[in-house]
Amino acid sequence: MAGALLEDLLDWLRIPSISTGGGRPADLERAAAWVVERVTGAGGEAAVVATAGNPLAVGELRASDPNAPTVLIYGHYDVQAPGPLEAWTSPPFEPEIRDGRLYARGAADDKGNFLPLLHVACELASAGALPVHVRVLVEGEEEAGGESVADWVASDDRGADCAIVFDSGMVDERTPAVTLGLRGVVMLDLEVRTAVRDLHSGIYGGSALNAIHALHAALGAVLPGRDGRLREELRAGIVPATEAERESWAQLPAGADVLAAAGAREAYPGAAAEYYERNGADASLDVNAISAGERRTVVPAVARATLSQRLAPGQDPATITATLERLLRDALPAGAELAFGAPQASAPALFAPDEPAIALAAAALERACGAAPALVRSGGSIPVVAELAGKGMPVVVTGFATEEDAFHAPNESFRLEGLRQGEAAARELLTAMASLPR
Repeated sequence: MAGALLEDLLDWLRIPSISTGGGRPADLERAAAWVVERVTGAGGEAAVVATAGNPLAVGELRASDPNAPTVLIYGHYDVQAPGPLEAWTSPPFEPEIRDGRLYARGAADDKGNFLPLLHVACELASAGALPVHVRVLVEGEEEAGGESVADWVASDDRGADCAIVFDSGMVDERTPAVTLGLRGVVMLDLEVRTAVRDLHSGIYGGSALNAIHALHAALGAVLPGRDGRLREELRAGIVPATEAERESWAQLPAGADVLAAAGAREAYPGAAAEYYERNGADASLDVNAISAGERRTVVPAVARATLSQRLAPGQDPATITATLERLLRDALPAGAELAFGAPQASAPALFAPDEPAIALAAAALERACGAAPALVRSGGSIPVVAELAGKGMPVVVTGFATEEDAFHAPNESFRLEGLRQGEAAARELLTAMASLPR
């Protein structure tokens, strides 16, 4: 691994670019400017772009061949707040290397994961050897759920022949992964009202409508059945996994081990055995929060809840939002009033294994890491991937984090070997993408 890459990462990690509360706007601006300086220092063009939220770093490095394909590389400079400082062995913004790992907030998510991609692009550009045009897009709201990058993608009329995102992980320390699918999400806040005020349960209990009971009835209409599956209306549009994907899932850790490692319990019989099917290729719904009443003998007048449905590839957020709201209203007892907050939604994304950019990436990752990548679907969401896909752009989602990296937790870290793997993969990927059909 080149010393320059590690030194640059140490420098970037020292900027406390926290977007989730407790951070300073000046530090976010500084982290974006840091990216711009790397791009312009390599002979490219770049600027800090102001938004309604945190700034973007946007730039371009040109290949020597004007007819070369264009690749957009995406990452995020913002990080989670460190949490209790006493839980850290070393200060979160004073990076420290211990036993082959680099410890700092952002070491894995996403500065250490993304930086090899930017570093290699700049290095090749400086040497006049960049095989593709590289557009750089680094945002500062990924951890905070901001929409500035989505607005930028929506307004961008140039696009690219493909995008590369280093913001995920490996199957294990030797085996890379390519994420073919990402789930979308619909989040709803709802409020049920059944009376003007809370009532005495001794005088009115059994006669007056209880808001918690009404909320319970409404939620029951959308919760999974005993087999863990959602009703068919909420599964509309799902694109099933291909045989190539299913075969690749055999390389992955057993679902039972995944749940056990998280301290979780199986939700229904067979859930562990179907982990990758259910968490990547199917829809799921969770009630995330409920608030109502208090510990005294009342009939509550108001109950509130937040629920979220993860959307499998192929599902439409607007359709599912409308279906959820209809099912909840239809199940509400007579006399209860239901109000919704503004829904939050992002679309799922799915890429075919034989998509040229994906196939080239899989071969490049195998050359870099010495093992063929697993083809996986993520149960989570990266909204910008869906935005890029919506513009007709195939997106290679990969990365070099591992389960031990403690994303978002104290003592977040990144393997130095992961940094080396990322650098090798970035070089292979950028070289391979020169073969993209135009």
